[in-house]
Amino acid sequence: MKDKIKELVKQKNGIILAHNYQPPEIQEIANLCGDSLELSIKASKTDADIILFCGVQFMAETAFILSPEKKVLLPVQDAGCPMADMVTPEALKLKKEQLGGIPVVTYVNSTAAVKALSDICCTSANVIDVINSIDSDEILMVPDKNLAQYAASKTNKKIHLWEGFCPYHNTLTKEDVLKAKAEHPEVLFIAHPECPPEVLELADSIQSTSGMIRFAEASDYDSFIIGTETGHLYPLSQACPEKKFYAASDKMFCKDMKKITLEHVVQSLENPSLFEVSVPEDIRKHAFTAVKKMIDLK
Repeated sequence: MKDKIKELVKQKNGIILAHNYQPPEIQEIANLCGDSLELSIKASKTDADIILFCGVQFMAETAFILSPEKKVLLPVQDAGCPMADMVTPEALKLKKEQLGGIPVVTYVNSTAAVKALSDICCTSANVIDVINSIDSDEILMVPDKNLAQYAASKTNKKIHLWEGFCPYHNTLTKEDVLKAKAEHPEVLFIAHPECPPEVLELADSIQSTSGMIRFAEASDYDSFIIGTETGHLYPLSQACPEKKFYAASDKMFCKDMKKITLEHVVQSLENPSLFEVSVPEDIRKHAFTAVKKMIDLK
């Protein structure tokens, strides 16, 4: 089946992207693996006609926002993100009015329609730089309250929180981490900023998923407790085969990220019109502006 996928990708002049949380067999057949935004940026710079995104809905939307001339496919159409669903355009419009139109920073883990109402987007890796780039003392951040609280701890700006969160990162507790530390003493704990503040206080380092890989590669330590979705243990072990990685908690398992199978990939390449993801142009152009502002900060 993997050989068939390679042949179909070649025939269609496609590129397969796989998020770090995808199952190992999906990451193995991908042309590129990594964080969602970096994957979309890299894909936009290729001459591929088709982008097949092994991830969730908002990731495929972001790929289309950056590459509207390409056909973007999502092998499982109902692979979604509970956190992205915690903010709607209607609710965001109302909140903006209530707060007097202060700048809105939106995490890329959000729908295109919400990005379109934002001043600028951010990732878990660049959130501090994005916040500090805004000429305002008050900012509304959506949808992740944990990422917003992390950002607030690193800046003097007043950040208004949205009551959204990743239901998997948010389940990680201080007790879970202390238990993992007791089971694996003398091991560094790396946490994702989507985790609650009390968990981040225990972290030796706070990193995005790609940041975790870079940190582990550069570290003198050979063992780590990982505070993010359990699927990330695979790319970490691939990048650092001589090192050991332990999940902070088995609870951090995203079902949506595990929906795509090799069969789904084949089906979407054989019948691309059935798996297309697109964004209406009036929404796409505003979302593009918010995403481009972030990219241009680099």
